[in-house]
Amino acid sequence: MSKDRRPPRSAIALQYTGRGAPRLTAKGRGEVAEQIEALARTHGVAIHEDAALTQALSQIPLGEEIPENLYVAVAEVLAFVYWLGGRRPGDEKDQDRGEADTGEAERGG
Repeated sequence: MSKDRRPPRSAIALQYTGRGAPRLTAKGRGEVAEQIEALARTHGVAIHEDAALTQALSQIPLGEEIPENLYVAVAEVLAFVYWLGGRRPGDEKDQDRGEADTGEAERGG
């Protein structure tokens, strides 16, 4: 008998307000990862799957900004999230609210 030995699913969530670097707002494995993904879907937050990036981001303490060595990888994901929403950083939509509040959930598996 062979059992599925894949590690439990992982997920993280980032928040980017347009000021400073994106911050890690949630992270977890297994059931917690499933809850992060469910909340993202419920609130219309984009979900992007990248196991390596999720692993790297999961090492950051909650509430902390992402480190500079991950700026490019996260910027690419955020650009995609903006594109999905039909907007660009700095659009009037963001300025009307006073800041951009782009949430993103990242999953790895």
